[in-house]
Amino acid sequence: MKRVKKLGIWMDHSIAYLMEFTNNPFEIKTIESEFPESKKELNFNKGANLSINTDKHILYAYYNKIGEAIKNYKQIVLFGPTDAKVELFDVLSEDHRFVKIKVEIKETDKMNLHQQHEFINKYFAEN
Repeated sequence: MKRVKKLGIWMDHSIAYLMEFTNNPFEIKTIESEFPESKKELNFNKGANLSINTDKHILYAYYNKIGEAIKNYKQIVLFGPTDAKVELFDVLSEDHRFVKIKVEIKETDKMNLHQQHEFINKYFAEN
């Protein structure tokens, strides 16, 4: 029986930690957005409007990088404290390459890597 490739992604608007769910120790891939350091501190979660087209293009490029990294997985959980996970989901939903991938979104607080690992282990043990 072939094992389903599963991936957990903790993300916000500045960084994404991609962790494949396996029996082996986690390998973490990090993808960073290209926002200037001065903008990475902004909190987009509170309904802030990304009014500058440049910011939208930077985020779209960031989401596309993540999309390229996840296209061979079958089940993905997106989690984190901001709306970035929902925005990524919207981008993926518009791309036919991701139609067969099961993607779920979970709201979480900021987490350290250990907490992220625990979250992924618990999530995929239940799903």
